[in-house]
Amino acid sequence: MIQPTLFLPHGGGPCFFMDPTDPQSPHSDPMWQPMQDYLAGIVDSLPERPRAILLVSGHWEEAAFTVHVGERPNLLFDYYGFPPHTYALRWDAPGASGLARRAAALLAQAGLATAEDSERGWDHGVFIPMKVMLPDADIPLAQLSLRHDLDPAAHIAAGRALAPLREEGVLIVGSGMSFHNLQVRGERAVDPSTQWDEALTDAVTDPDPQRRAARVAAWADLPHARFAHPSAEHLLPLMVALGAGGDDPAALSHRSSVLGWTVSGYRFG
Repeated sequence: MIQPTLFLPHGGGPCFFMDPTDPQSPHSDPMWQPMQDYLAGIVDSLPERPRAILLVSGHWEEAAFTVHVGERPNLLFDYYGFPPHTYALRWDAPGASGLARRAAALLAQAGLATAEDSERGWDHGVFIPMKVMLPDADIPLAQLSLRHDLDPAAHIAAGRALAPLREEGVLIVGSGMSFHNLQVRGERAVDPSTQWDEALTDAVTDPDPQRRAARVAAWADLPHARFAHPSAEHLLPLMVALGAGGDDPAALSHRSSVLGWTVSGYRFG
């Protein structure tokens, strides 16, 4: 059965695990609860349980698309200023080196340069949403980097190259944030983030696949684009998910408000 592809919001730092009395279980404050509930329900929403997950995080950039081939990566606590217990979190899923190398081969066949890494830990764009989505850490995962140039067309092309994995039981996930400007929050963010989100969602859910890809690749032309994303790294995982979605229908799968931001998730197929 063909898996869909997802672009999901991974929250802010360890936002779902801020309760020091039970640090390994998600207990978010009310602001984060809708996002947490969405992540927790993803597996049950799929046509079948994935054989493996290929995840692209907004927190890993390399000169070429790079696959992680480690067998059981450590965690990379790449957030700052949070309580001590959030630096002792665990998510012990196995790596998926075979899937990683299969993904690299598909990218290479599409003319995209690739590399391998076996030492880097899984960043919080991986383990924070996955701890909510898969608390038992029982599905192998391979991580794919962004390309450092953050070229939208290249990331859409990468997604298209990876699309055959969907027929092999692999869930392709882009992990980022549809709004990511840490310098603004509260009332100042509400109106522009809402207008940005409406425009982005209209582009992402365009029923014409070619027009959809062109509109999302031109994201910087949308209203309040650079207010929403001063840098594009948290949006680029969407491009991979969209590309892998191919001609399948696209839908808004989550929308919530956090910090005055409107934040959305999307599903293709």
